[in-house]
Amino acid sequence: MTDDRSEQTDDRPEAKDDGSTAEKNERKLEDEIHTDLKEQMTYGSYLDLDRLLSAQHPVSDPVHHDELLFIVQHQTTELWFKLVIHELLDARRLIAAERLQPALKRIARVKHIQKTLTEQWSVLATLTPSEYVGFRDELGKSSGFQSWQYRAVEFLLGNKNRGMLAVFDSEPEAREQLETYLGEPSIYDEFLRFLARRGLPVPQRLLERDVTVAHIFDEELLETFRIIYENPQEYWLEYESCEELVDLEENFQFWRYRHMRTVLRIIGMKRGTGGSSGVGFLQKALDLTFFPELFDIRTGIEHGPGTQSTPGAANGRGAQSSPDAGSGQDIGAGPFA
Repeated sequence: MTDDRSEQTDDRPEAKDDGSTAEKNERKLEDEIHTDLKEQMTYGSYLDLDRLLSAQHPVSDPVHHDELLFIVQHQTTELWFKLVIHELLDARRLIAAERLQPALKRIARVKHIQKTLTEQWSVLATLTPSEYVGFRDELGKSSGFQSWQYRAVEFLLGNKNRGMLAVFDSEPEAREQLETYLGEPSIYDEFLRFLARRGLPVPQRLLERDVTVAHIFDEELLETFRIIYENPQEYWLEYESCEELVDLEENFQFWRYRHMRTVLRIIGMKRGTGGSSGVGFLQKALDLTFFPELFDIRTGIEHGPGTQSTPGAANGRGAQSSPDAGSGQDIGAGPFA
């Protein structure tokens, strides 16, 4: 009697002897991959990796194992700050040039960077108090408080403070750059000017204010934002922009909070190496705001799409297009939220 199993054929394709990944747990180098890179730009040369990866200089002696974490954490933060400044400067330029949509794209990128920066605190939080104390004294008076790029971000968003410049007296180039940002309009200043050019009632004193000082809450400006928020389909770009700015501030506050909590976790209530009160000083930063009216207006919103229109909303402009225009659906915060 014939065993039927012997008659069965295996329909599976034969394994090719091509050094497959599955068989050898190794990926074969494709013939087209460039290997002769003499006198060519390479990944390493383009990114200047030799210099970048040799820029970590621990000061503890003998070198403490965890000091490299501390250095890399802050260096990567500074690289992200560099990109944030790059994007905010261009967003401000675009707003001034009446190009709001590409400006929102820049702001959207900043929002993603902010999230990365906030999550990054979790890496530093793996540094325990007993590990940090092993090299903290070697840091001297150096402190993140002395980050000029962080101050630049604050200035560009509107937290102007001339007193901060004194921290950078020993770094003339950094101080000069901060003085420049101090004397220029913030993102919010430019946005309010944009709203005024669009016919919205922005108080003249805000358009002519001293931009070297921080913007403070202005009751009269609430009416401007009430018009926008209660008529989003007519003021779609302005409405979306308001929400993008709210995201920016909210993300910044999340970063500040994680900073404060990470410091508390690592050094408790000790003074900072830069001379500040430490956690107490960082907590005060949570009271600072960039766009106060954009948060305060939420309490006073009484009408929305499809309800009673707000007086002064119609200004002769054609209604702006929105993702939900005429659909009867709820309106969200826009494509970059």
